[in-house]
Amino acid sequence: MKLSIHPEDRLGVETHEPPKVKKKAPPPPPQPPRGNKKGPRWPWLLKWSCILLIWVSFFGGCFVLWYSYDLPDITKLQQTTRRPSITILAKDGTKLATYGDLHGQMVNIKKLPSHVIQAFLAIEDRRFYSHFGVDLIGLVRAIWTNYRAGHVVQGGSTITQQLAKNFLQTEKLYDVNDRSLRRKIQEALLAIWLERKFTKDQILTMYINRVYLGSGTFGLAAASLHYFGKKSQDLSIYEAAVIAGLLKAPSKYSPSHNPDLADQRASQVLVNMVKEGFISEDVKEAALALASSTSETFRGSAIRYFTDWIVDILPSYLDTKNKDLVITTTLDPHLQSIAEEKVQEVLQEKGEPAKVSQVALVSMTPDGAIRALVGGANYKKSQFNRATQALRQPGSAFKTIVHLAALEAGMHPWDMVSDLPVRVGSWHPSNYKHKSRGEISLQDALAHSVNSVSVRLAQRVGLSRIMQTARRLGLNSPLPNDLTIVLGSGETTLLELTTAYAVIARNGLSVKPYAILKVADLEGHVLYTNKFLPPQRIIDPSVTRELIQMMQAVMDYGTGKKSAIGRPSAGKTGTTQDDHDYWLIAFTPELITGTWAGNDDNTPMNPKEGSSAGRLWHLFMSQVPYTPASFPQPATPPVEESPPSGGLLDDFIDSLFGG
Repeated sequence: MKLSIHPEDRLGVETHEPPKVKKKAPPPPPQPPRGNKKGPRWPWLLKWSCILLIWVSFFGGCFVLWYSYDLPDITKLQQTTRRPSITILAKDGTKLATYGDLHGQMVNIKKLPSHVIQAFLAIEDRRFYSHFGVDLIGLVRAIWTNYRAGHVVQGGSTITQQLAKNFLQTEKLYDVNDRSLRRKIQEALLAIWLERKFTKDQILTMYINRVYLGSGTFGLAAASLHYFGKKSQDLSIYEAAVIAGLLKAPSKYSPSHNPDLADQRASQVLVNMVKEGFISEDVKEAALALASSTSETFRGSAIRYFTDWIVDILPSYLDTKNKDLVITTTLDPHLQSIAEEKVQEVLQEKGEPAKVSQVALVSMTPDGAIRALVGGANYKKSQFNRATQALRQPGSAFKTIVHLAALEAGMHPWDMVSDLPVRVGSWHPSNYKHKSRGEISLQDALAHSVNSVSVRLAQRVGLSRIMQTARRLGLNSPLPNDLTIVLGSGETTLLELTTAYAVIARNGLSVKPYAILKVADLEGHVLYTNKFLPPQRIIDPSVTRELIQMMQAVMDYGTGKKSAIGRPSAGKTGTTQDDHDYWLIAFTPELITGTWAGNDDNTPMNPKEGSSAGRLWHLFMSQVPYTPASFPQPATPPVEESPPSGGLLDDFIDSLFGG
């Protein structure tokens, strides 16, 4: 059995335990003092800043992704897509018009004179080398300037943004007139992207080689050749300022069309160059004093009637696909200027009182070279060419063909024909302003445009012969197969009818109208030259001389006498029924000119005011330079000779017996 002994009952042993001490509780942590004093907040700010940054990055990424998902591949910036260019020149080299996209060779800005680049920077983006694609300082300045002016006078876009805009338009991502917020944001995003992808010099190089500079020119090289006929590295300070000034509004400030506005804009560019320290005030004044004019460009308002026609007929001469071409034509700028001036003079003089709204003119040399062509009153309002496209009734102008057929059938100008009224069934054409004499010479019948004589001639020679004669002269338009043909009831164009008269003016030799002398590429390689084929004999020379004699009578004392110009001329007037059309096709020894007047809606004109076509012919041909010349001498009518006389006695006997 085990016993338990209490500790206090142990023998000989005393135990002394230390008294237990109660431990004090640790002091509580210090509490922040109450009141306005706060502890550090950076951990809280850091936390929420990170959260905000994450959300801003997320939404910013979504924003950029939304507006940039359809942006094009910027590597295409260094590719060029364009329409082939066509430059049309007059026979003396004067530039008439350009079509397509004129691009020159790529220009390296490091090879350009410093003033050329400085002109672009001064007027377009003075802080180009310091911004990141979007010029915030320039944008604020533009906003403030426009606010003070009350309208937009200054833009805030950079050259990089303009390059981006040009690229987006080229890729057809938006229309040129699109001013939406999306477009602006895409421009800015693409500009920043371009700044990260390319150097400043690369961006500026792409810009000056892609930018549109008016008149179909793209890039500095093309503009330099077009406006000043020189390479871009040879541009003077003033010339560089003119081209840089085009960027704001290429059509408005074109030196070809508005030289005064172009000069004012160039002056502003030079002022900006002085402000930026690129040039001194003395250099600016010297540049203005030595201002050079643009290369010679025809500034007529109606020249596009001619050049459009050239572009239309060009494919019949050669394959023009994907080729840059330079076409030299037969047009004479001086004669074209006269033609355009006189067209407007006639319309101002006779337009309202004569109730005429359209006129047209074609002038060519006897071999068919077109020297002047006007296809209507106003090209901007109507591009329809009334000289080459409009099919109109020639009226009495066709009678020349009828009389030619009669001469070829053996008649002569002095032969007499009845001018009494004629009736064919129910058709009885009247003689306008002609009182019948009973008989009239063939020459006088043409001079006074006697209808009844033309009908009788047709009955004598036959309709088939008249139609064959018209075809031989080049009238290929449809012709009616009845007697109304003699009064001009068929249809033809002004160019076609003038060409027919040119055969007569050329003494009966064939004429094929032409306007293209040669076609070359931009390097000067000739692709086509006009081949002058030997003409064929269409009319016998003796017949031609007689016909010209009769046509001279028209201008001397007949229906064309009011259009006479005081020197030899021959032709025929034309008036259709109810005065729908007026014509005058007439020629001098050196030039054939055809004129037409009428209305597109075929409303009649006022006959009391006379022929607007005749007035136009007179005004134009009176101003045409000429050398004294005359037509070939016509045949003379035979003289009836009296029988030989036996002397006074024989004459006395004859008188007694009625001999």
